[in-house]
Amino acid sequence: MTKYTTSYVHGTSATPLIGDTVGVHFDKVAARWANRDAVIVRHQNIRWSYSDLKQRVDAMAAGFLALGLEPGDRIGIWSPNNAEWIVTQYATAKAGLVQVNINPAYRLSEVEYALNKVECKALVAAESFKTSDYVGMVRALAPEVEISDPGELTSRRLPHLKTLIRIGTNKIRGWYNFEDVPGMATDSHRKQIDDFATTLQFDDPINIQFTSGTTGSPKGATLTHHSILNNGFQTGEMLNFTENDRLCIPVPLYHCFGMVAASLCCLTHGAAMIFPAESFEPQPTLEAIQAEKCTAVYGVPTMFVAMLSEPDFKSYDLKSLRTGIMAGSPCPVEIMKRAISEMNMSEVTIAYGMTETSPVITQTGVNETMERRVGTVGVVYPHAEVKIVDAENRIVPIGERGELCARGYLVMRGYWNDKKRTAEAIDDGGWMHTGDLAIMDEHGYFNIVGRIKDMVIRGGENVYPREIEEFLYKHPKVEAVQIFGVPDPKFGEELCAWVKLQYGVSANEEEIKAFCKDQIAHYKIPRYVRFVEEFPMTVTGKIQKFVMREQMIEELKLEVQKTA
Repeated sequence: MTKYTTSYVHGTSATPLIGDTVGVHFDKVAARWANRDAVIVRHQNIRWSYSDLKQRVDAMAAGFLALGLEPGDRIGIWSPNNAEWIVTQYATAKAGLVQVNINPAYRLSEVEYALNKVECKALVAAESFKTSDYVGMVRALAPEVEISDPGELTSRRLPHLKTLIRIGTNKIRGWYNFEDVPGMATDSHRKQIDDFATTLQFDDPINIQFTSGTTGSPKGATLTHHSILNNGFQTGEMLNFTENDRLCIPVPLYHCFGMVAASLCCLTHGAAMIFPAESFEPQPTLEAIQAEKCTAVYGVPTMFVAMLSEPDFKSYDLKSLRTGIMAGSPCPVEIMKRAISEMNMSEVTIAYGMTETSPVITQTGVNETMERRVGTVGVVYPHAEVKIVDAENRIVPIGERGELCARGYLVMRGYWNDKKRTAEAIDDGGWMHTGDLAIMDEHGYFNIVGRIKDMVIRGGENVYPREIEEFLYKHPKVEAVQIFGVPDPKFGEELCAWVKLQYGVSANEEEIKAFCKDQIAHYKIPRYVRFVEEFPMTVTGKIQKFVMREQMIEELKLEVQKTA
């Protein structure tokens, strides 16, 4: 095995990168696996083969052209998981459109910002989802829709948006219905789609995804056919996927985890995509795994915790499971071990990356040792580079902590129409700076040890929340825990723990602190412990520590220290 002396590695492979656009590759896959299951959407009672999917994708792609959309135009999609989302994903690719993924949780100001930032010309939207009335919000932003014919919107607040397409069957003033769009195409539009197979290029932008961030306006990471198609393929290779695999997808499609690591992973390997519900719910996910004999399931750690905590969890037959990915936020070792032992996921892996890298940078292999599969985020993907650097941007020796940077086909083209923030993220050498603190060992395996911004400095000591969280997961009463810093007049910052207990048990603050005593350094023991029922999180399941911090500052009446 190769041994490294500095924290730099280049992923090599005998398999070349795919040189197709997504549309061209889609056609190859649909021909090869025409009669195999492609998309199963349980909440819509839909079961499509790859041949079925191709028929719908080709018709919708031609329909988009009939609406007046042209290659390079941006078209938003604002919807939870459904079959229409998948059709839109591949139809926009074949039509040369840039699909803009809009977070289903976005409200008025956020969706207004997103649509205007990238100048969306069209929008595909569900009617509603949970407490979000999408049609109503569009009407609030663009009341002109009430006097507009479909495709002819002229809005003061959304000046670029012309065409609205609604997922649903009721007729609404100013909107096309999704199912009516394919019928608008002519033979000329269909021929154009065929011609695009030779004119579209794999370096063309295909997708814009907004990074949530904790401060400032969201940034539109711009991804290409090349970056996401190859990243999805590499994900499937790491999982040993074949056309016989069936992936349960409870993660949201609007995020790279769903759209690339799930959808494109299945496409490139002829595997089946199984959608249990519009969004993650533990019971429908477990039911889908059992009923559809899924061989893999994806999720962020909180999703696996929720499934494992279902009261009737043991009643589900999960014997078909083999593998899957836990990703999206740091993966506690104890949760990984439980997925292996209790969910039959003997080949479960951890993936690490970010939207700006299409998304996966590193992943553990299905045949790795238990120690490496649960204790690292794996090795760099083929055809990509990773280095760990210090504050002066110098590569650090093996085993030293620093910022993880990535380079290669997987790095985004940039943030849409934002050169300043692009330059802050991607340096002159083409390296994407992730903001994550990592360590690389002599064999090229990586550990993520925290976020640069999450690090707590207590009395001059650098404290990394991830380390303390891993320790507290070993407490028999703890189901989940989050550690973060809060202001302190003496030490600068103190540690706070939010703890979610296992069902039916109780504990107090002193019990948690006593568990830590003599086991970890005194300055790593949380000063404050709060017991909670849930954590604030994004729709993708990412924990929002800044929200916890703000709540504790208010509750404890802490004074935020001013800095120069």
